[in-house]
Amino acid sequence: MTKLRNQSAIITGASSGIGRAIAHHLADEGANVVLAARRSEKLNQLSDEITGKYDVNVKVVETDVTKKEDVERLVNETKNEFGTVDIFVNNAGVMLLSFLKNDHVDEWEQMVDVNIKGVLFGIHASLPSMIEQGSGHIINVSSVAGHEVFPSSTVYSATKYAVRALSMGMEKELSRSGVRVTNVSPGAVDTELTDHITDGDVIEMFKDRSMDPLEADDIARAVAYAVTQPDYVNVNEVIVRPMHKK
Repeated sequence: MTKLRNQSAIITGASSGIGRAIAHHLADEGANVVLAARRSEKLNQLSDEITGKYDVNVKVVETDVTKKEDVERLVNETKNEFGTVDIFVNNAGVMLLSFLKNDHVDEWEQMVDVNIKGVLFGIHASLPSMIEQGSGHIINVSSVAGHEVFPSSTVYSATKYAVRALSMGMEKELSRSGVRVTNVSPGAVDTELTDHITDGDVIEMFKDRSMDPLEADDIARAVAYAVTQPDYVNVNEVIVRPMHKK
């Protein structure tokens, strides 16, 4: 599969989970991939996997998406290496679920910094050159929690609603620019996100799940579908949910 041959794709949060799976799927479509996250050791391992499996180039850029300068450097290094930024996947995110009564203010701030400001910095750094070249595709990874609020998701949902709002606004502003925008909203996915929850009440609640979670590959396939459509097709919204158990 080579629908993305000679294109470059940046994936934030690429060191694990959904980001890691997206990197594999875009490389499988022929894209040169730029892996961005804070954990450079995991990024280098992923780079070795991809170069050993696909006929593409890979670049690793250690990046903290909460730092505007880091994301600007990420885009500049990509342009220096590959000439253009064709796809930017705003995937980095944290899901620190907690009940408001338990007052995890530091975790609320962390989610705002990563889930909202991190996405904005990605847009800020990548969009100008996409508009200039008259093409590009920005993928914002939101969540089903950006469509529905459940107990303990209040702040997390607020950040993911914000990502959806950004995506909807971008669709309208960029409709005649040649730049496409896709908002992807995963349901429950088997990743390490839940490992970072510190609220004991939430951890107890998660023990009684009524469904099997999706795999990261399930979300990556949705991203690959959106970015491999003809350039006149703009897949604006994709929601991917697991099936409930019988």
